[in-house]
Amino acid sequence: MNNNFETYPNQSTDPPYQNFDYDYNPNMNNIPNNNDTVPISGDMDYAENILELNVGKEASFYMSYSDSLEWRDRVFTGTIIGAGRDYAVVKDSENRIFLLWIVYLNYVEFREDITLR
Repeated sequence: MNNNFETYPNQSTDPPYQNFDYDYNPNMNNIPNNNDTVPISGDMDYAENILELNVGKEASFYMSYSDSLEWRDRVFTGTIIGAGRDYAVVKDSENRIFLLWIVYLNYVEFREDITLR
């Protein structure tokens, strides 16, 4: 591995991005076969599943946009009207509708009891 890397400037307070020079050779034949692992089921409690189960409930979405100077940290409060694999749709009290990408989500605060399964 070559330890020479370049840094790219950004407007964030996060550390600069680095471009590492390395060889990547994925080999699927080297995956260990461990029969002690628990299989992943389709009904695991991922954020998108919890949000989808709680459509119609009011919540606050705490989001962080680390590369934005104007939108560093934002809170969106409203009723969940939809959710998918990587997004949530929220309607606020002024009837504005927001499509929020889960990748920017820190946490969600619900105003009432929620359904987990």
